[in-house]
Amino acid sequence: MPYATTNPYTGDLLKTFPDATDAEVDRALSDAHAAFLAWRETPFAHRAGIMQKAADILRAEADAYARLLTLEMGKLFTEAKAEVELSARIFEYYAEKAEALLAPEKLPVADPAEGEAVLVCEPLGVLLAIEPWNFPYYQIARIIAPQLSAGNTMLLKHASNVPQCAAAFEGLMRQAGLPDGAFKNLYATRQQIERILNDPRVHGVALTGSEAAGAVIAAQAGKALKKSTMELGGADAFVVLADADMEKTVKWAVFGRHWNGGQVCVSSKRMIIVDEVYDQFLDRYIDGVAGLKAGDPFDAATTLAPLSSQGAADEVKEKIREAVAYGAKATEVGPKVPNQGAFVQPTILTEVGEDNPARYWEFFGPVSMLFRAKDEDDAVRIANDSPFGLGGSVFTRDTQRGAAVAARISTGMVFVNHPTMVKADLPFGGIRRSGYGRELLGLGIKEFVNHKLIDVVDIDAPF
Repeated sequence: MPYATTNPYTGDLLKTFPDATDAEVDRALSDAHAAFLAWRETPFAHRAGIMQKAADILRAEADAYARLLTLEMGKLFTEAKAEVELSARIFEYYAEKAEALLAPEKLPVADPAEGEAVLVCEPLGVLLAIEPWNFPYYQIARIIAPQLSAGNTMLLKHASNVPQCAAAFEGLMRQAGLPDGAFKNLYATRQQIERILNDPRVHGVALTGSEAAGAVIAAQAGKALKKSTMELGGADAFVVLADADMEKTVKWAVFGRHWNGGQVCVSSKRMIIVDEVYDQFLDRYIDGVAGLKAGDPFDAATTLAPLSSQGAADEVKEKIREAVAYGAKATEVGPKVPNQGAFVQPTILTEVGEDNPARYWEFFGPVSMLFRAKDEDDAVRIANDSPFGLGGSVFTRDTQRGAAVAARISTGMVFVNHPTMVKADLPFGGIRRSGYGRELLGLGIKEFVNHKLIDVVDIDAPF
């Protein structure tokens, strides 16, 4: 798709951008490699100063950065400002923690003859980040803050509908003092992505996106023998036990499914409620969803954003039609959404049987699937009956019991009494069709480093 800014609320095409030329890609590769040779020798304290400066700029210019998010992908302005702050916190986290996270580790050895063994972390080189449109800044910060802090350099291929957000982050890092070439946004084509991955100066790729995109890029990276991490789709379970605080649980359910217009890989897409309280939850949930107000995402009164594009909205509507054709019951909820804008009417899907393929889909919009579970064990069974394994949640007044149920849910992240926690100091990632690898914390910064053993051994030690 062409790189262009189209306002999802008005439908207006505001600006277009030409694809990168092959010469621009080649120059970016050369510049990134040249920058790496110097950047890897830069002291942690200097790198930390740049990360902190990026955080400071984001906070000082939060409204301007947030407006661009809302303009390009339709995010509520209040949520856009929260994303800017979250991105700032990620830069700040690595400014404070990167050196300690990558500190040399002295290894305990069973035999003194093995010598003094130390594990050190060294940067690999140029990395490629391929990022989606749903959190245009957070997704970039989540990969470049740790990897630049580790001494790697980065090329970015962002989603085609957020080109100005991508350019803004390149400008941010330049303003923060990052050396030329160390982070470059490219309006690259699919063919150019494969060229980049095959370049010997590139040592890895991190992708956040769809299963289909992940499968293609993982295959290309594997063929080129390059390290990859994949953060793909999700269909998170929202498990409600009989003793849950129903009023608060329903409020979290409405938020957990509809924030960011429902376009979140870790949103609460599958509500699984034990039979004893199912009807009560359903009635309250319908009321809560009906209270959402669709409209201009710049209007503070709006609580339901448009989707990122008309194409995205049409895809969700078609998936709803297919789910119904396979036997599901679809109930539209709340006042009719505006005709203007890429809106989808909030919809609840019930009676989604095990023979209905929609049961195993990810709906990337304001669509909730509700399941009635016989009991706690059945709720866990339904939660685990998914090709995905990204996040999930359990609601109960008994937090010990909630933690025990969480331990039985097969996924990368489970929260008790909260739909999800997306924070700078919590790891992020999943299993199965949701991908592999982790981002943030020490797990994230160590994904693309060489874990090198240095062992000083007595020359007279036995073999």
